[in-house]
Amino acid sequence: MFAHQTGSGTPVVLLHGFGLDHRSLLPLEPAFERAGGWRRIYLDLPGATGSPADDAGSTQAVADAVVAEIRRRVGDEPFAVLGGSFGGMIARYVAHELRPRVLGLATVAGVFVATHAQRTVPPRTVLRREPEIEPILGAALDQYREDAVVESAQDARAFLEYIRPGLDGADQRALARISSSYSLDREPEDAHPEPFLQPALHITARQDHVVGYADAWSRTGHYPRASFATLDAAGHNLLFEQHALCCALITDWLERIRRNG
Repeated sequence: MFAHQTGSGTPVVLLHGFGLDHRSLLPLEPAFERAGGWRRIYLDLPGATGSPADDAGSTQAVADAVVAEIRRRVGDEPFAVLGGSFGGMIARYVAHELRPRVLGLATVAGVFVATHAQRTVPPRTVLRREPEIEPILGAALDQYREDAVVESAQDARAFLEYIRPGLDGADQRALARISSSYSLDREPEDAHPEPFLQPALHITARQDHVVGYADAWSRTGHYPRASFATLDAAGHNLLFEQHALCCALITDWLERIRRNG
């Protein structure tokens, strides 16, 4: 499994969303640089640009492969884990399967209910259209507008730099296999019902019509050391639409992990 690694110190594993690659989480770098002392391991999940899918045919297979990869790369060293969207579901699995070694868990627009029809989501909403983005995005305009809530030229350029390369590089046949069995065998919080006591963070978006925010909040009792945040004026692309707030919350999460240690 390919990994982009940077920094030194305590390992933190970062897991991207479905159909993307590790670059989609690189906008979090300012938070890690500000905190200092973190070795960032950005994995490309099976089927993403840098990682062949091999025989992975389900989310459970992806999750198990990630656990094995973390064991190979990190060994017995304690680590933190963060996931965005689909990567949030995988991060929750990792945090519970390897709980004795996990220093903290964070999700950004994380999947908490795998089956879309069973999710509690708000209606599709666009708060601001920005005609200026059309010549910037060109043929990528429709891809960007699938999830955009607050359009801006800055976000459009970030989409081209961090999101589109993963979309273009993904193994679509592998993704189709995995999406046909998109649920984990069991939800991590149900398989391991004892409360998760390490510092946690779950960032959601008020206008996220893909995963919503209510399903994450339904797990508040399981995470007594978690900050839950629902950000207005953001959708599933909240890492770009509310970049400063996301980085501030992640900086706080990293500081809470340090204090907890």
